[in-house]
Amino acid sequence: MSSATAAAPRPTATLLTERLTAIVGSANVLTAPADLAVYECDGFTIEKNKPDVVVFPRSTEDIVAIVKLCNELDVPFLARGAGTSLAGGCLPVGGGVMIALSRMKRILEVYFRDRYAVVEPGVVNLWLTNQVKGQGWHFAPDPSSQGACTIGGNVATNSGGPHTLKYGVTVNHVLGVEMVLPDGRVLTTGGPCEDMPGLDLTGAIVGSEGTFGIVSKVWVRITKNPEAYRTLLGVFETVDDATNTISDIIGAGIVPAALEMLDQLILSAVEAAFKFGFPLDAGAVLIMEVDGLNAGLDDEAARIEAIARKNRAREVRRANSEAERLLLWKSRKQAFGAVGRLAPSYCTQDGVVPRTKLPQMLREIIRIGEKYQIRIANVFHAGDGNIHPILLFDERQPDQVQRVLDASHEILDLCIQMGGSVTGEHGIGVEKLDFMPKLFSPDDLAWMVRLRQAFNPDNRCSPHKMLPTSGACHEPSRIAPLKPARRAAL
Repeated sequence: MSSATAAAPRPTATLLTERLTAIVGSANVLTAPADLAVYECDGFTIEKNKPDVVVFPRSTEDIVAIVKLCNELDVPFLARGAGTSLAGGCLPVGGGVMIALSRMKRILEVYFRDRYAVVEPGVVNLWLTNQVKGQGWHFAPDPSSQGACTIGGNVATNSGGPHTLKYGVTVNHVLGVEMVLPDGRVLTTGGPCEDMPGLDLTGAIVGSEGTFGIVSKVWVRITKNPEAYRTLLGVFETVDDATNTISDIIGAGIVPAALEMLDQLILSAVEAAFKFGFPLDAGAVLIMEVDGLNAGLDDEAARIEAIARKNRAREVRRANSEAERLLLWKSRKQAFGAVGRLAPSYCTQDGVVPRTKLPQMLREIIRIGEKYQIRIANVFHAGDGNIHPILLFDERQPDQVQRVLDASHEILDLCIQMGGSVTGEHGIGVEKLDFMPKLFSPDDLAWMVRLRQAFNPDNRCSPHKMLPTSGACHEPSRIAPLKPARRAAL
């Protein structure tokens, strides 16, 4: 960026609003303080900052015009989906223009014979499954927030979900994207044909958290529904017994569709909300599901039940109907909403450890909770080692906020020490910037910066995300970093 550009004053709010209104109409521009407050954070509520304006494009052409305007006026901008992300990925650190994609919500095409659909970024994840389930298909990525989160947001964070273990994360189901680059050009990568020649730019874009540009269209793979399911609920006296069962199931060569664990604290909230019949005196429960051809599923379910009983499961239940199975999964997927019964605020972490380390990791989480006097509930994608400890607190109490941040950092540090990562699906956002130099060498980070600069050379698009701006990795930026007191809390 030239020194003249860097020194250019920010435009007045009135000029910016007038120009945006000319592009999308007044009904698609928000500037009132009360309206902007809705967009000051995502699911990571500890860090907040309002955008200067929120604008709702209705098409790729609208996005192009908005981005070109931001470049002309030297204003930072970033995309937002449904705001369900949990790491501050859509936090407007430097203010500027928030491009909210929730009104671009059309399912444009579905091709069953070729097994793909074309959707706009604001399509809610579950809408696509509902659209195709009558023909015997579904969209396999199923994050717990799938009833609210958008496919554009799934692309940004490479979302997972309970069925990640067998079916993979979002990148395994994205064939191509249309993206508006930070200079206003439109780039299309991939498409309906699988294994397109050339560099896998689609794979690089998925999970880049909106720092490469703004996705305006997605080609996604749809998946044929399995012929049958067997869904079991294992009830255990201790978390150790449940996590040992997980390792033994995978070690036996069985690849379930899902392996999900809930501990006693989260069970109490879920049972109060859904009345499923969870045993409240259990140390933990495992939801274990296998799917596929009907022939052989009973044998596979029996093997899983035997492994659970070998690890001292006191009871193994089977869902006896599709309605019972769906209620069980509803209870699991809405567990985070049920946490509101336990505390006014919560912070959900997203570490990953090798499956064999799960018993040790859960013991450490209990120890950390006691150390910082924080209640921690646990519900996670146990099959692939993706832990989701939920730290309960009251954000109106500064001391509690600091203890939650300290406890979170200690948990994530332990994930790294155990050979894992600080994110399985939530992303880095602003919450986990400090961990990037712990996960990657200075050379690794420098190459990541070069890749981002290839797409976003002025760092005007979603600045201060994913990569640290001090320490081991330096990068130019026109936006001042967060104030020291706030930055230290990230």
